[in-house]
Amino acid sequence: MTDLKLTGTSEPWVFCIPKGEGAGANCAQLSELESQGGRVYRFDSRDLVTEQGIHRSFAAALQFPKYYGRNWDALVDCLDDLCGDVTGRAGVAVVVHDADRLLDVEHFPLFVSVLCQGAARANSSVDTDGCLLDRPAISEHFVFEFCDFDAEAIALRVSRPDLTVTTGGGFVAASLNPQEWQ
Repeated sequence: MTDLKLTGTSEPWVFCIPKGEGAGANCAQLSELESQGGRVYRFDSRDLVTEQGIHRSFAAALQFPKYYGRNWDALVDCLDDLCGDVTGRAGVAVVVHDADRLLDVEHFPLFVSVLCQGAARANSSVDTDGCLLDRPAISEHFVFEFCDFDAEAIALRVSRPDLTVTTGGGFVAASLNPQEWQ
């Protein structure tokens, strides 16, 4: 199991953590990201219980272009394209508070997968064909804070064939499964 690290360009991309417990380390990393010029965006899970709510909230907060298609593929593309003022050219972390509301929502595992896809692309300095990009890798990570944290239940809920989900160290982490995403 890896450590919870929000300031670099290495995986895992999505973390599920208990609210309060370990908050000091999480807050310290978010502060470090901001001190490096990065941005931290906070969302209330109530705004994300529908797919439309996710698209509306992310588009507004992360300043997606007007032509944003408001679908999962478009979300991956826009998360990959985050740069400049939105990320502070140093990275971005998205924190979702009271994520317990999302655990039983049908689209939650897909949402985690989409976040991993976007972050994997943003955190890379090469495109999907292996060609060097004209921009540096941008640190991008997502944190879901749970009031009622049950690592096994969360890991089971977000498990999908395209994700590698691990538990340990007081959190659940998700990354793309390299056997599915080559």
